[in-house]
Amino acid sequence: MEEISPGLENVYIKYTELTFIDGQKGIMRYRGYDINELAEKSSFEKVSYLMLFGKFPDDSELKNFQNKINSHLALDDYLKDILRAMPETSDSLGILQTLLSAKASKESNYKYTKENDGEKIPEILGSVLSMVANIYRLKSGNNIIDPEPGESYAETFLKACSGSADKNKISAMDSALILYMDHEIPASTTAALVTASTLSDMYSSLASAIAALRGPLHGGAAEGAYRQFLEIGEPENVNAWFENNILNGKRRLVGFGHRVYRTYDPRLKTFKKYADILSTTEEQKKILAIAKRLEEAGVKAFGSKGIYTNTDFYAGMVFNAIGFPVDMFTTLFGLSRISGILAHITEYVETQERLIRPRAIYRGSGERKYPE
Repeated sequence: MEEISPGLENVYIKYTELTFIDGQKGIMRYRGYDINELAEKSSFEKVSYLMLFGKFPDDSELKNFQNKINSHLALDDYLKDILRAMPETSDSLGILQTLLSAKASKESNYKYTKENDGEKIPEILGSVLSMVANIYRLKSGNNIIDPEPGESYAETFLKACSGSADKNKISAMDSALILYMDHEIPASTTAALVTASTLSDMYSSLASAIAALRGPLHGGAAEGAYRQFLEIGEPENVNAWFENNILNGKRRLVGFGHRVYRTYDPRLKTFKKYADILSTTEEQKKILAIAKRLEEAGVKAFGSKGIYTNTDFYAGMVFNAIGFPVDMFTTLFGLSRISGILAHITEYVETQERLIRPRAIYRGSGERKYPE
């Protein structure tokens, strides 16, 4: 009996040593390390190295990795021309997809080897940092720049965006980059794997991933959750809004539920911590109060069904408190996810190389005669 699995739910397409998830217990680990411990104690560069090369770097390896990333911060002139040609109203993630495709146009017959991949990956990490920072600058009405290296990837990125950043914001950005780095093989990573399985280049594979990430069912949840808080307006409006919109079945509660988790998303803990730390203005404190009341109502209504708060519920608050507008949230997610996607691409192509080519069960008409 032939069967299909809608949405490829519970279909396994690769072996991995990268990310372990136990959705029943709310556990998530990168190469065996707890995700929240990594976010608290490590850095984006160290965790990227761990994911990409299977171990934490020593001091020399870390410095070399950082130097390689920093040597690719300057955007090519043709990419700057593309950026300048884009209307300020363009979707920020769409601009990133365009820039990645433009980079792919200069790739020719890329050969996946550990040596080539080890050089190409830091190039991509540096290039994408500059792309996203300059997308933000473009949409803010500022000039395009070549970022100056800072003490960390997160600091370099934030200073490229706005010229300065305090320690709490750098720490929050660093943690966000780690928390969103990988999540096994969701839609965007799957799209990248399908492309890479044809032995297409890394930039083309990433462009495929970003195209999938643009869909509201995948990458846009942090933006949707934050817009919910803005719509509610005041903490005292939460219960009435929840009853009229969610309990009555008119809308879905954004930031709740997950295809994998049947308890709290483990990444939620750190995002919620930084939402508390960074909410310093009266407006930010009000949004935080709305979020906490809404979370309480949601867990009370849906927790018994295994539907709990996911990581996107508080992530938008953190991104906004760092200084980013709502329309940049999903692009920041994309920036975070790049090294995880690259790790999956290289793991698959280097060790399990096989063209991903699923089948479909035909349910149409039988043989038909062409009309006379």
